[in-house]
Amino acid sequence: MATTFKFEAKDQSGRTVTGTITAESQNDVLEDLRRRSLTPMSVKKGGGGLFAKSKAKPRAKKASVKKGELEVFTRQLSTMLSAGIPMLEALEIQAEQADSPGFRFCLETIVDDIRTGADLSKAMEPHKRVFSDIYVSMIRAGEVSGQIDVILTRLAEYLEAAAHLRNEIKAAMTYPVVSLFLVLGIAGFLMMGIVPSFKPVFDSLEVELPGLTVLTMDVAFFMRDYWYVLFGGAIGGFLLFRFWIKTPAGGKAWDHITLRMPVFGGLFKKVALSRFSRTFSTLIKSGVPILGAMEIVSQTAGNKVISEIVDQARDSVRSGDTLSEPFTKSTVFPPMVVKMMGIGERSGALDALLEKISEFYDQQVEAEVKGLTALIEPIMIAVMGFVVGGIVLAVFLPIFKLQEALSGGG
Repeated sequence: MATTFKFEAKDQSGRTVTGTITAESQNDVLEDLRRRSLTPMSVKKGGGGLFAKSKAKPRAKKASVKKGELEVFTRQLSTMLSAGIPMLEALEIQAEQADSPGFRFCLETIVDDIRTGADLSKAMEPHKRVFSDIYVSMIRAGEVSGQIDVILTRLAEYLEAAAHLRNEIKAAMTYPVVSLFLVLGIAGFLMMGIVPSFKPVFDSLEVELPGLTVLTMDVAFFMRDYWYVLFGGAIGGFLLFRFWIKTPAGGKAWDHITLRMPVFGGLFKKVALSRFSRTFSTLIKSGVPILGAMEIVSQTAGNKVISEIVDQARDSVRSGDTLSEPFTKSTVFPPMVVKMMGIGERSGALDALLEKISEFYDQQVEAEVKGLTALIEPIMIAVMGFVVGGIVLAVFLPIFKLQEALSGGG
């Protein structure tokens, strides 16, 4: 059954065209508009439709995105634009198939803003929880250069590489954290649930208890009787630590510590250098001005020590000096990285050399994660054996001492 649809579209010169079409479905309307070389902006049937605004818009909420959803969205949007699908239609399709309600609402809001004439980068700016400064800046550079599909492809590659790096770090940290909680759990169960029950036995032995046993029993009773003090102290210490690292001085001090931490310090340093190099390279390659790129890199470095160095380098470039000089004075950036940056700056191939640095450190991180996993496993087994074995030894030492006493008396 034919129905009348109201439409709003733009012609090839950018003028807005409105009118009505009688068709069987909205898809037929869209096909008719495309045949006329018109870009559909709104198609409404009785006030609604595929591209129509909702009558009752839900209240604004904090947009959220599921893990991996932004990467998929970016990759698919790039593919759709490369295939010639108009931006508005591509975004509408992406909004319809979004998994999380918050992300769907975010895309619907962006579609509405674009209908009113806003650029994609401008429409994305309010949604900072979904689209970071890097994302928005690269989209803006793509709009200026007219290569939005190419920029989206680079963004997808950047997001996928960053996600891979995060997974590597998570893999490196999961085993020791789980193992540590397991050791603490077993030790707590033995000290609070098992060791105190041996006190009547030790009292009946009528022998002088070894120092290790006395210490273990005292600790066990303290843990059993004052568990709430330990629990509250642990929570309070954690909250105090969180508050401290959120202060400027505390955050910088903690970032210094993480870069110099035994075992994990080298890994965190390589991760920070990889993130710095990849972000800087991607922004420059996408056409973002170098000062603007450095400002974004400083904000997204994830380490205040590196952010401070980048800010110094930005001031150096602004005053007409070289980019690499402030990095030379830093102990965080290895000489190889500084030299490659200097060569890239002089040759005009800074983005390519930064990309090589990022790839190098990605490989280093992957190799170090495997090495740490192999190293941490025997260390945690040894720690567990030491703790559990010490508790068991403390329990059995009085029995051994009684046996020696009886043998001597016999």
